[in-house]
Amino acid sequence: MSRANVVSFRRAAPWWTASAAGRLEIDGGVPLRGEIAVAGAKNAALPLMVCAALTDERLTLRNLPRILDVAILAGILAELGAEVSWDESGPALTGTLGGAGFGSGRVDSALVSRMRASFLIAGAALARLGRIALPLPGGDAIGLRPVDFHLAGFRQMGATAEIEGGEVVLSAPGGLRGAAIVLPFPSVGATQNLMLAATLAKGETSITNAAREPEVTDLARCLSAMGARIDGIGTDTLHISGVDRLHGATYDVLPDRIELGTLICAAAATGGELRLAGASTELLSAALPVFQDAGIEIAAAGGAVTARRGAGGLVGVDIMTQPYPGFATDLQPQAMALLSCAEGAAMITETLFENRFRHVPELQRMGANIRVVRNHAVIRGVPALHGAEVTATDIRAGAALLIAALGAEGTSTLHGVEHVDRGYDSLVDRLRRCGARIRRVDAAG
Repeated sequence: MSRANVVSFRRAAPWWTASAAGRLEIDGGVPLRGEIAVAGAKNAALPLMVCAALTDERLTLRNLPRILDVAILAGILAELGAEVSWDESGPALTGTLGGAGFGSGRVDSALVSRMRASFLIAGAALARLGRIALPLPGGDAIGLRPVDFHLAGFRQMGATAEIEGGEVVLSAPGGLRGAAIVLPFPSVGATQNLMLAATLAKGETSITNAAREPEVTDLARCLSAMGARIDGIGTDTLHISGVDRLHGATYDVLPDRIELGTLICAAAATGGELRLAGASTELLSAALPVFQDAGIEIAAAGGAVTARRGAGGLVGVDIMTQPYPGFATDLQPQAMALLSCAEGAAMITETLFENRFRHVPELQRMGANIRVVRNHAVIRGVPALHGAEVTATDIRAGAALLIAALGAEGTSTLHGVEHVDRGYDSLVDRLRRCGARIRRVDAAG
């Protein structure tokens, strides 16, 4: 990212101070012990921020994670004319976004290329402005995630959608109209984008085979708090009655279920015990019985989840990633890191993304016995991993390699730290407070 781009989003999010370069040096074999507050969900926070583009009034979001993606999206919204302000006085970040001036600027293609969630601006802009031109979105290189479902839905609602020179040009000069949309696959992004668009469309919109992830439900509830009329929240069929305008609101971002699962894996991998405050086991869905079958003791009490490796040690379990309420693909790499040292064999089947095994060669550098056949990874547990120099290629791969390094013998060096910073709020600092021996070394070091 160029210096101009960095200045742009740091002006909109001055709290962002972490370095985007450098590496982590991790001394493994130290059990993690202590309490960590689970941050607000990245995958919920980003679409909630886009809601501000739908109203002239102010939207205040509490429990926002202090992560790079939030900073970048704040920069994109600010460039498009939104007002952004922050309150850092509480334990979590609070952001207030004003959409009165939304549409008065032009988005920087370099910022949009950094994150896929930026394409959610399309639905809000179509509904509010009747037009938008956006660069094709970027994000983690974990597989093909085309926007075809989004564009097909917009066309059903009366918009024109063309791809010209790497940009998506959308137009609905007469406004959007309600439509009966059936998604070929329960895509989270498409469900969110079409829901955002439908809130201000004329008439009734139904979205069948909608994604049911908690982050989709969180978006629907926030929109409802702003005056949207949405039925079927939490189900695979959403009904949205368009309204003339939405108003401001104050809304709390739900806790991050992926961070919760990541920290559970870290506790078990190191043989320690973590109390994860502000979370519940309900967030884990299908991951809960999988983790328990793998030998992790998980208990919920007093608004927190406690996790530790059971006395019998870790054992191999089979996992298949599926749309919610199935096992989340965003927890697959972390689970693989954990199972690399489990007793016996395990098989992970990835059904959602074709490039979600890019962390496997890095785990193999640390001594993991993993064989990949098409979309299956067969893991035969080894007694211990050893320190190595590894590189993260995406957010969850970074988390997986960090978990592996924390549980390994010796010292590991993790490159690609910017991926971890994109998805986790001050994760390194919070792990340090629980005993992790991690050093951040900048690019010049």
